Amino acid sequence: MQLRFLSTIQKQVKSVRSRHHCGTICRIFCIYCKKSILLQHKNARIIGITGGMGSGKSRVCRYLGRLCQMEVVDLDDICRKLLLPGNDGWQALKENIDSRFFQSDGELDRVSFRDELFKNKQFRNLVDSLLHPLAQKKMNHQLAGVEGMVLVEIPLLFEAGWQDYVDVIIVVYAEKVHRMQRIVNRDGVSEEQAGLAISAQYSLSRKASLAHYVVDNSGSWKKTCNQLEHLSEALGCKD
Repeated sequence: MQLRFLSTIQKQVKSVRSRHHCGTICRIFCIYCKKSILLQHKNARIIGITGGMGSGKSRVCRYLGRLCQMEVVDLDDICRKLLLPGNDGWQALKENIDSRFFQSDGELDRVSFRDELFKNKQFRNLVDSLLHPLAQKKMNHQLAGVEGMVLVEIPLLFEAGWQDYVDVIIVVYAEKVHRMQRIVNRDGVSEEQAGLAISAQYSLSRKASLAHYVVDNSGSWKKTCNQLEHLSEALGCKD
C-alpha cells in the first residue's frame, strides 16, 4: 500500500513539474514523500507535525491522531502551562524581561508580549532561549515510556532546531492569503500584525522542502481529509 501511494504521488509531482517547470511547486504539492528511510527511536516512532501560523496544523494534528489512534502531544499546550504564574516558564520570563509585559495580578500580558515577539527579533531569541529547553524537558517527560507511533505538534520545529529529535516530519501548508485571513479571524488582529507573525517564522516553502510529507490545507477541509487518509496509509497506521 505504501509503495503504491508513493508511486502515485511521484507521478503527480512529475506531471506538475512538466506543466509549471517549478521544483518548489512539486515540493509542496498535496502530500509529498521526500525520504524513504525513516529513523526509529528505541521504543517509539515520533511523528512531528509543524507548519506556519494559520496553516491549520492543530486541526490536521487532531484529525490524524484520531485517524491513526495515536497519542498526541501538543507543544503549544505545554508552553501555555509553562507560562501560568508561578510555573517554570513564567518564572524564567519574570527574571529576564521587562515588568511591562506582566499585568498587575502577575499574569503575562499576552497581547503586548506577542506583539513584541513578532516585531523584535532580539527579544524573540531571548524568549526562545528561555522557553525552548523547558518545553523540551516537558515534552520528554510526556514521551517517556511511550511505545509505537506518537504524534507531536511542534509549531517551531525547524526554528528550534528539533528536526533531528523526530523520526518523521509532516508540514501543513497553506497559501499565505488563507493563513492571513485565518489569523485575523482567530486572533482579532490586523492584517499588518498577521503579516508580522508570519514573517517571524521560517517560510512554509522552506519548511516544506525539509519535510518527509506535506499536507496542502489551502482548499476545503474535505480535500485535506482525503490527503490525511492517504497519509495514514503511508505512515502504516491503516491496513
